[in-house]
Amino acid sequence: MNSLKLPLLLVAIASAAFAATPPRTFPYPYEKHTLPNGLTALLIPMESPGIVAYYSVVRTGSRDEVEPGKSGFAHFFEHMMFRGTKKYPQAAYEATVTKLGASTNAYTTDDHTAYHLKFAKDDLEQVIDIESDRFQNLSFSLPVFQTEAGAVYGEYRKNITSPFALLNEKIQDLAYDVHTYKHTTIGFERDIMVMAGQFDYSLSFFKRFYRPENVVLVIAGDFDPKATLALIKKYYGPWARGFTAPAVEPEPPQTAERSAEISYPGKTLPILAVAYKGDAFDPKNKDYVAALLLGDLAFGETSELRKRLVLREQKVQTLGASIPLNRDQPLFQIFAMIKKPEDIATVRDEIYRTLEQFKTTPVDAARLRDLKRRNKYSFLMGLDTPGAVAAALARFVSLTGDIDIVDQLYAAGDEVTAEDIMRAAKKYFVPERRTVVVLKGGQS
Repeated sequence: MNSLKLPLLLVAIASAAFAATPPRTFPYPYEKHTLPNGLTALLIPMESPGIVAYYSVVRTGSRDEVEPGKSGFAHFFEHMMFRGTKKYPQAAYEATVTKLGASTNAYTTDDHTAYHLKFAKDDLEQVIDIESDRFQNLSFSLPVFQTEAGAVYGEYRKNITSPFALLNEKIQDLAYDVHTYKHTTIGFERDIMVMAGQFDYSLSFFKRFYRPENVVLVIAGDFDPKATLALIKKYYGPWARGFTAPAVEPEPPQTAERSAEISYPGKTLPILAVAYKGDAFDPKNKDYVAALLLGDLAFGETSELRKRLVLREQKVQTLGASIPLNRDQPLFQIFAMIKKPEDIATVRDEIYRTLEQFKTTPVDAARLRDLKRRNKYSFLMGLDTPGAVAAALARFVSLTGDIDIVDQLYAAGDEVTAEDIMRAAKKYFVPERRTVVVLKGGQS
């Protein structure tokens, strides 16, 4: 498609959607189907001549690793799912993907695991065949399991050489007492080190979580929905139910600030992370939706603090905030990479001062309005290919199993006022919810 025509197309689609009731933000028509075994398929036909994106979203991530000593298995299965089945052993699966000219990969988060492919529309049935097969019939031997466990530990050792990975590991461990967000997606090192001895547990993990009721297919691009649904029923229909959600222990309320300083063995600028216990993703929670906007207003690219610390005073290399979409209570984080160690306390206090200001001073109405428009426009303009559409939806469908949550979130955001921003600041950004970690390099 001509790239110059794309913005006009999205505006036209969005305008037609907004005319409907309730208000629509997601611009493409879609179908939702649930098979008798509980598998959900979200079909999004869109103009993309000959190209299809295929996401299998497993609504299980590191959050679901509730057994002590068993962290890291959601990420581990991201690896194992490429090890093949009796019908398509690993070499045959890889050869099939290569023959199709498809691109395939996967990733794991705290709340979900996603497997994705992009390929030509004529190969859709072949893709449904190989994907449905590995989700139902994954097969691996003890030696293969042990080899992959070693590779996962190697990945951990490589990742932890990043100062940001080390910082993230520390802040999650410090901030949470009992909830499984206490460990990162890859898991505690002590658990990964002994993973090779957990073969029987790995088989039970697959049987528990890789079930149709716990999986959502997101298919976007150039395909016929009716014919595709028939193929999904044919190949996924025999998949037996069997999912039971794990009992994730809720995190008790935090009552006082927590803090720590850690050393990074290599050279890095100091990094400051200030985290506050937030709320789970819920478009009906106006405080939560207001916090999403507050993060950008206070610490985003157009924020006054960033202009001053990064551009004018040049005390900070980077400054930003993360207000995540999570199934359970996440950390609302502000982070700064600071140029000089002696400025750490000053930058920290400026972050606190900025948050206090948002508790008492209403944000300018025009600035708030512009941010809402910019966020929506950015979201829409990112939906220009089947792969981008499926990728943008994966997190949402992992939380709710549906696409309409996107419309609910943006509609809720449109209703946020300056008073809502102040209320959210007063609720979330208080010392008793706060965890602060400073990382300093050995040669900073």
